[in-house]
Amino acid sequence: MTLKHSPFDTPKPLRSFRCAQLNSWNKSIGFCQWHGVTCSRRHQRVTVLDLSSQRLSGSISPHIGNLSFIRELLLQNNSFNDEIPRQIGQLHCLRILGLHNNSLIGEIPKNISGCLDLVMLSLRNNHLIGEIPGDLGSLLKLRRLDLYANNLFGSVPSSTGNLSSLIPQVLGQLSNLHLIGIGFNRLSGTIQSSLLNLSSLIMFDVARNQIQGTLSVGIGLKLPNLEFFSVIENQLEGPIPPSISNCTKLDVLQIGSNKFSGKLGSGKPEDLSFICSLTNSIKLEYVSIGENKFGGVLPKCLGNLSTSLKAFSTTMNQIFVFVMNLNHLSGVIPSNFANLQNLKILQVIDNNLRGIIPSFFGNLTKLIELYIGGNNFHGQIPSYLSNCRSLDLLDLSNNNLSGVLPIEVGNLRNLIVLDISNNLLVGEIPSSLGNYIALTSLRMGGNFFHGSIPQSSRLLGGIEELDLSCNNLSGQIPEFLATFHSLKLLNLSHNKFEGMLPREGVFKNATATSIVGNNELCGGMPEFHLPNCISKSFESVRINIIIFFAFVIPGVLGMALNAALIYLFRVKKKVPNSSFLDKIHMKISYETLLKATKGFSSTNLISVGSFGSVYKGILQDNGTFVAVKVLHLARRGFNLQYMVNGSLKCWLHPCTTSSHGNKLSKKLNFIWRINIAIDVAFALDYLHHQCPIPIVHCNLKPSNILLDAEMVTHVGDFGSAKFLDTLTNQMSSLVRGTTGYIPLEYAMGCNASREGDVYSYGILLLEIFTGLSPTNNTFRDNLTLHNFVAEALPERVLEITDIFLLQEKEN
Repeated sequence: MTLKHSPFDTPKPLRSFRCAQLNSWNKSIGFCQWHGVTCSRRHQRVTVLDLSSQRLSGSISPHIGNLSFIRELLLQNNSFNDEIPRQIGQLHCLRILGLHNNSLIGEIPKNISGCLDLVMLSLRNNHLIGEIPGDLGSLLKLRRLDLYANNLFGSVPSSTGNLSSLIPQVLGQLSNLHLIGIGFNRLSGTIQSSLLNLSSLIMFDVARNQIQGTLSVGIGLKLPNLEFFSVIENQLEGPIPPSISNCTKLDVLQIGSNKFSGKLGSGKPEDLSFICSLTNSIKLEYVSIGENKFGGVLPKCLGNLSTSLKAFSTTMNQIFVFVMNLNHLSGVIPSNFANLQNLKILQVIDNNLRGIIPSFFGNLTKLIELYIGGNNFHGQIPSYLSNCRSLDLLDLSNNNLSGVLPIEVGNLRNLIVLDISNNLLVGEIPSSLGNYIALTSLRMGGNFFHGSIPQSSRLLGGIEELDLSCNNLSGQIPEFLATFHSLKLLNLSHNKFEGMLPREGVFKNATATSIVGNNELCGGMPEFHLPNCISKSFESVRINIIIFFAFVIPGVLGMALNAALIYLFRVKKKVPNSSFLDKIHMKISYETLLKATKGFSSTNLISVGSFGSVYKGILQDNGTFVAVKVLHLARRGFNLQYMVNGSLKCWLHPCTTSSHGNKLSKKLNFIWRINIAIDVAFALDYLHHQCPIPIVHCNLKPSNILLDAEMVTHVGDFGSAKFLDTLTNQMSSLVRGTTGYIPLEYAMGCNASREGDVYSYGILLLEIFTGLSPTNNTFRDNLTLHNFVAEALPERVLEITDIFLLQEKEN
């Protein structure tokens, strides 16, 4: 035949290939010269079509069935994504069919059995479904069957009584079959005894299916040429047949992740005796029997296994890998392991091995991975492990190891993973930890380490996982942990860390960071729900301040009451008859005041009240600072002592320059605040109880509390003041005072009273010791300064105290 009608429906399907190698597919030259096409010499028939690895896609055309003389059809390693055309069954001369590593779908054509000369059928790594056709049994010349990594399954015919295997019994008829690869599918059922007829079988791979049953007792006798045998990750059970010893050509034996039981899984010493039967397999290179139920001790016959063994053995210098995880091995690691000078990987995780870590481990200098976690090893971590300079992974977790972590272990500079969690280790974390500059995972949780995280740990910049949980570590969490950009998981829970939690890096993610069980931590992101931090300088006097401030508010009120009682006692004494103003106030001429205030210049204006304006000035005679209040009506005034230190407001809420022209660079310490509170209490007591006619101030607030050069407190601004005897039986329609400082009754039209001043004094006390103004923007939606303080007392008194008081020692 010719390629007049291409098997790929050229040119239409090939238009989308855009493959440079197919540019030769045109009518200008003979098709036998096209890329990938081989023809017979005599009749110019297509005998080989090799388009492997050409990045082709689309479907395989049914016209492929017209290539009646083709012997090899190689279309592997492309992206064909349709069904296998049933016309392939017409290719009676076909010997090799390679369709692996594509995206083919559908079932395996049943009429593929028409290719009677087929020697190799490779359909691995596709998306094929359905049963393995029973008609394959007619392919008597088939030597290699590779159906690996598909989705093959099958229904059990009712005629078999639901006992039939989905590995067809007809495969046992293929006496020339050398390779069976049907792993990574969904096949179930049992391995049929008819497969024992395939005496030429070299490779048998049914890994990762759902195959049940047992291995035939005579498997080793009937299949003496086996080189590769893999049944891992199935549901096989029963013993490993001793006849396996007859497979003297065996290179790879994989039986892990099954349910082998009986004597094999009894946990008795002879469980692993079947290994001794492998000593006849002189070419054995790889053995995997992990994740079964083997018990007992490692038999000494391991030392007699093949010198070619590269995985799972205990002697001979060619062994590179030993894996025996998830079994019930007990006893100690045999001393003949010392001969494994080329051993690179040793894994005996989750067994019942005991004893100390053998000293000969220090001689295995080529070790790259050492996993002995999940056993019962005890004693100290030996310093001679530092001889294994090539170690990348070291897992000693979940044992009973004790003592300190040797400094010498820091010599393992190539370590990528170090897991010593869940042991009985004590002492401080050695500074040599910083030598692990390649470390990505460090697990030290579940021990008894104490002390702080060493500063040398800042060198672990590539760390991705850090677990220090469940120890007795203390001190502050280092800020440098927040700079580890690769850190994805941080567990510091259940230690004794204290101080401020960083807010950057991994600490931004509450799901990646665990800090529970550290009761002295503070700050951090809101998601951690930690209390606010106290200044570090305050920690040294923390206890004294807690005791002191726990009664600040009631103490000050008590002192105010005492002051009132003192003045009540004094009221019994004779009140002077002379005029208060005559004794206290100086008499100065208008001309002198005019010069002192620069003609009552606006630059000297301090404030404007309801009854007049206040000016500052300097008397030329003696240089005394004075404040002059000029009444609006008669422009008459009186002069008072100038308050050099301004008002209390500018001390509680500092501005760059006070209204009096003085720069305020300090803040009030605790004693000054106490004195101010006492002085104001004395002043109110005088107004309310000592004056011949009691006076209510009506506008008590920080801006009306003035401080002289000696920090003595003076109450000023009596523009809103009232005599009590003029208030009898009168209701006021004018709200007196400043919002936030006056009681609610004033806003409702009630008379001014002593009680109103006392309320304002209470608000003033809260402002003095919290540093917060009642008119602050924080207080809105029914939240007042009074409510704010009441909710915090008594447990959270430090949280509402003016931060300057907490930093007082530092200042």
